[in-house]
Amino acid sequence: MASEDQWFKGRVKAVTSGDCLVITALAQSRPGPPPEKTITLSSLIAPKLARRGGIDEPFAWESREFLRKLCIGKEIAFKVDYKVEAIGREFGSVYLGSENLAKLVVQNGWAKVREPGGQQNQDKVLKPYIEELLQVEEMAKQEGLGRWSKVPGAAEASVRNLPPSAVGDSGDFDAMGLLAASKGKPMEAIVEQVRDGSTIRVYLLPEFQFVQVFVAGLQAPSMGRRSTQETVVEPDVTSAPNGDASAEPRGPLTSAQRLVASAVSSVEVSSDPFAMEAKYFTELRVLNRDVRIVLEGVDKFNNLIGSVYYSVGETVKDLGLELVENGLAKYVEWSANMMEEEAKKKLKAAELQCKKNRVKMWSNYVPPASNSKAIHDQNFTGKVVEVVSGDCLVVADDSVPFGSPMAERRVCLSSIRSPKIGNPRREEKPAPYAREAKEFLRQKLIGKQVNVQMEYQRKISPADGATTSGAGDSRVMDFGSVFLPSATKGDAAAATPGVNIAELIIARGLGTVVRHRDFEERSNHYEALLAAEARAIAGKKGIQSAKDSPAMHVTDLTVASAKKAKDFLPSLHRSRRISAVVEYVLSGHRFKLYIPKETCSIAFAFSGVRCPGRGEPYSEEAIALMRRKIMQRDVEIEIETVDRTGTFLGSMWEGKTNAAMFLLEAGVAKMQTGFGADRIPEAHLLELAERSAKNQKLKIWENYVEGEEVVDGGSKVETRQKETLKVVVTEVLGGGRFYVQTVGDQKVASIQNQLASLSLGDAPIVGSFNPKKGDIVLAQFSLDNSWNRAMIVNAPRGAVQSPEDKLEVFYIDYGNQETVPYSAIRPVEASVSSAPGLAQLCRLAYLKVPSLEEDFGPEAGEYLHSVTLGSGKEFKAVVEERDTSGGKVKGQGTGTELAVTLIAVDDEISVNAAMLQEGIARMEKRKRWEHKDKKAALDALEKYQEEARKSRTGIWQYGDIQSDDEDSVPVRKPGRGFIKSDNIRLRGDCHMLR
Repeated sequence: MASEDQWFKGRVKAVTSGDCLVITALAQSRPGPPPEKTITLSSLIAPKLARRGGIDEPFAWESREFLRKLCIGKEIAFKVDYKVEAIGREFGSVYLGSENLAKLVVQNGWAKVREPGGQQNQDKVLKPYIEELLQVEEMAKQEGLGRWSKVPGAAEASVRNLPPSAVGDSGDFDAMGLLAASKGKPMEAIVEQVRDGSTIRVYLLPEFQFVQVFVAGLQAPSMGRRSTQETVVEPDVTSAPNGDASAEPRGPLTSAQRLVASAVSSVEVSSDPFAMEAKYFTELRVLNRDVRIVLEGVDKFNNLIGSVYYSVGETVKDLGLELVENGLAKYVEWSANMMEEEAKKKLKAAELQCKKNRVKMWSNYVPPASNSKAIHDQNFTGKVVEVVSGDCLVVADDSVPFGSPMAERRVCLSSIRSPKIGNPRREEKPAPYAREAKEFLRQKLIGKQVNVQMEYQRKISPADGATTSGAGDSRVMDFGSVFLPSATKGDAAAATPGVNIAELIIARGLGTVVRHRDFEERSNHYEALLAAEARAIAGKKGIQSAKDSPAMHVTDLTVASAKKAKDFLPSLHRSRRISAVVEYVLSGHRFKLYIPKETCSIAFAFSGVRCPGRGEPYSEEAIALMRRKIMQRDVEIEIETVDRTGTFLGSMWEGKTNAAMFLLEAGVAKMQTGFGADRIPEAHLLELAERSAKNQKLKIWENYVEGEEVVDGGSKVETRQKETLKVVVTEVLGGGRFYVQTVGDQKVASIQNQLASLSLGDAPIVGSFNPKKGDIVLAQFSLDNSWNRAMIVNAPRGAVQSPEDKLEVFYIDYGNQETVPYSAIRPVEASVSSAPGLAQLCRLAYLKVPSLEEDFGPEAGEYLHSVTLGSGKEFKAVVEERDTSGGKVKGQGTGTELAVTLIAVDDEISVNAAMLQEGIARMEKRKRWEHKDKKAALDALEKYQEEARKSRTGIWQYGDIQSDDEDSVPVRKPGRGFIKSDNIRLRGDCHMLR
């Protein structure tokens, strides 16, 4: 390695005796441990330490300890003086700073100088050096230092009384006895050998018991096996796939098992990657060092498992934790279970961090597939609208306008699981403590302001226990931590988000903490949740106790027959006012209530107050308003009667406020004057609230005109207000039919924002996504390449075979339709697809417009197209009639069809009147008894039809056309230039609003 008289620098790794050191290089040019050299101090003879089963020479231990304490781990300079090939040893001079180590050893009496008389050249080289050593030795002898002690019996006393070694043959070694005597107590020891990164052999002081210790909670890479038989104990723990320590490990083999294994196969096994590096890491820190060992346990093979601590200056280091943190050992569950919980968590967290950073032995680590992903920068504040279960809330986001359905966000509490609440419609009963968990959150949170920190999303499939509609269905759930702001005022309160609701649930034994896998997203407050669970277990609270949850039977009249509901009416009539809890808002004026006193749930509706029905304007606003105002609140009710469907009718108070007033004041409900007002408590207050909304022209009263009277059904007289919408036309179908979008509708902006925020990847792999007829998807519109919600109208039979397979789609927010390739289709999240389509089907009221196949049908379509479709052209659509029979148009989806009078903002006459004037439409046939509103409208339109008839314009060019009694007109032959195919429809710039 080096020529003589050449000096080198190195570091002392080990001291094997009073005159021998192991030195490693300070730097290296290749990966792995640096090179090392064993040097015996020239011309010295130190007392020999006992080998296994032997006896020390006098003062051998003290000699070794002097040199060990003097230079272990320190930087030195050395040179090789000579070699003795016969014994394969190198002798040299070693300097610690400016001090000659050999001189220091001799000067303190711990070695004697070998007399000259060996090789002539060698003696000549070392002669001045030896002469100095002999002088120093003589002085040590005279002073009685070290081995030259003149104290009677000192030599005999210096010989250690070594107990039998526990290494190699541990049959008589009482490992359990040692553990019982020393459990949890640090034992002083000196490390004599490092077998591998996580296995050391030590002398336990002061008895000098020689034992082998496996570092608790981890395993370093194996050093392999030599072809010769090995008779010492070695750890042999099965490695888990991909380096994961969660697999079931085996304990280390006994020496007998090791002998059998080596006898069966003497094939050499190479070391694992990073094994040498891990061993050197441990040697550099603890070999020949003073350490403290805390025994954690003993395995079934009588092996000691312990934690190893060493000191660097004033700092105490944990060898096991350092090995794991540096990617040189993996966490092992079976031995980690012997440790304290805090130390176990640190090891696990250190390994997880190394896996994430791919450190050393984890450099090729591939994380397991996860169904969760982190959510960033989505914290918000809001009011709790609904408690779905003990681990799920609905919070209305403060940043979204009040009353908007889009404000409500469902938040599942991160990293906890409460008992399932069940579903009475599927005959699923609540699990034990499910009701208690939900009720605890309801009383704690409903209507309260909370801070929400969103943390991760998780895709839930049927295999996870979610009930879905199809075998391949899945849904995405958002998880976060919810905090109830502290009542304490000041800077300290502002710095913290508040009380963690999940922690409260766990601490009361109303839920459990989810044990996440590695790399699975979890709560940012996971440690606090585990601590709360430990307290609940110690206190035997809730589901952590052996007690059964209180039995509770609830009669659900919402799923029972109407007769059973009527049978309950007398018992509910006995009390003037009944306490109840609003379980669910079914519509703006209809609710599901739970009555604790009667332990029953009922359907309840306001007497004399009605909101728009489902799908009608402002119905969703009414539901959102009542969810914000009374959902899951404690209320009082007075029941008057029960209707034929089993719904109880009456009045409700939230606090001292009649709940119906919330609707009437907001303009999203009307009083029913046909219902006896004298039977409604506080009817005068409700009428005042309705009058206030009318005066302010709110919502359904937007176009209210005082004093308009119409006959309703020929018997009752009431003021009737026609609904008026502000719209833009998005698609013209022909035959007087078209689609519109409402201007200023918050739903339009919300849907457009959601679509804009989507991150669309490549086209789905053929076969991975097979949309069926009626499915809602995202489709790319061919004219401007924008992505929009669409319904599949027609799809290939069976699975899609090619990216170019064609699917016919209907754009539910615009009303147009086209055929697109499979590559222009994407699946859409439920949160985006669940909102109803924004396109509303309309027709021109009181007119008969020729279809595209009839004479003047293309001209009528072209005219309607030209006057309605344009850049941002707005109209007022007065709703004259509603056709709820389905509104079916071939290939165009279904829905309520509105018959409207369409008036441009800057025009004097309506589009209806203009088409009559142009002779491309005619009026409906009058009936003998017409509503006076309709009669007035027809009278106003008739003058425009008469004008076209007299001037023989359009359809009147040959005089009067056929009788209205006939259902159809003759189909003309193609050739007049606008439409030639049954399958071609008029299409406008339907994306002009985007």
